[in-house]
Amino acid sequence: MRQEKFKMERQGLVEEGQKVKVTERVNGSLYSYVVEPAVAMSGIYRSNARIQSREGIIREIQQNDRGFYLLVEFEE
Repeated sequence: MRQEKFKMERQGLVEEGQKVKVTERVNGSLYSYVVEPAVAMSGIYRSNARIQSREGIIREIQQNDRGFYLLVEFEE
């Protein structure tokens, strides 16, 4: 199992336990990911740290002074 954080701008778009699809965006040798339909976005990954799965489960929704974050678990 692998867990990654995604930044979400507005709350209430997804729920904990929900299965989500993830789209990969490529810029040269750098990769980023979007929880569809454009709910949240990941940070930037190098090619050796790419997320291989295209589906994950939201394990936790965190809120702090900077916004909302999804903790998504992938089977890798």
